[in-house]
Amino acid sequence: MGKYVIAGNWKMNKTPAEATALINELKPLVANASCDVIVGVPFVDLPAALEATAGTNIGVAAQNCHWKESGAYTGEISAAMLKAMGVGTVILGHSERRTYFGDTNETVAQRVRGALDAGLNVILCVGEYLEQREQGVTGEVVAMQTKIALGGVSEEELKRVIIAYEPVWAIGTGKTATAEQANEVCALIRATVAGLYNDAAAKALTIQYGGSMNAGNAADLLAQPDVDGGLIGGAALKANDFSIIVAAAK
Repeated sequence: MGKYVIAGNWKMNKTPAEATALINELKPLVANASCDVIVGVPFVDLPAALEATAGTNIGVAAQNCHWKESGAYTGEISAAMLKAMGVGTVILGHSERRTYFGDTNETVAQRVRGALDAGLNVILCVGEYLEQREQGVTGEVVAMQTKIALGGVSEEELKRVIIAYEPVWAIGTGKTATAEQANEVCALIRATVAGLYNDAAAKALTIQYGGSMNAGNAADLLAQPDVDGGLIGGAALKANDFSIIVAAAK
């Protein structure tokens, strides 16, 4: 299966000074991690995060980027700008971007293309709404999101993509998919990728679960055969909780 990666998505939290403090608290707790560790911070925190993580085993991700390299897109940040700063990874297609800011499957695909072209790694988020799960179309929704986002992505470029399965109904709600539900959809994503590429590419792909993963349930979720890590929301803002999740990823 794919390499274990635990990534924190800080969302719209922490000033630069607070980001430095949290990372400094986190560093000794995850120094001996057996998985990759990433913090996904707001744009204004990127310089502080890059400085605080320099020389450590913690990577830094941005939470979004535009698909164009430059242009008249007020308020947007390009992948090339992130790359120039020294950022290595970007989170794309998060349900909050899709829900509140108009991201579609098509614009997510454009962002993925722009990020890969700029040399960034991508954490691609996919997941269904509660009504879609209740309607029994989780598989169709997640497969479609995956196929569209990876349209035009080569097998070699896929090595720079992580897919995070985030059921929208479990983000910030305290509800969590059961370990079995999480594994079922992660396995479906892997099968979708196998259909697009091949079995070897699918097996090498890191597929994370996100959606109220915390210190209490991480071990159970991460023990599932098709769950290769987590994209962590609230628990990523607490160094001790985040470090427990990192320790569970073996």
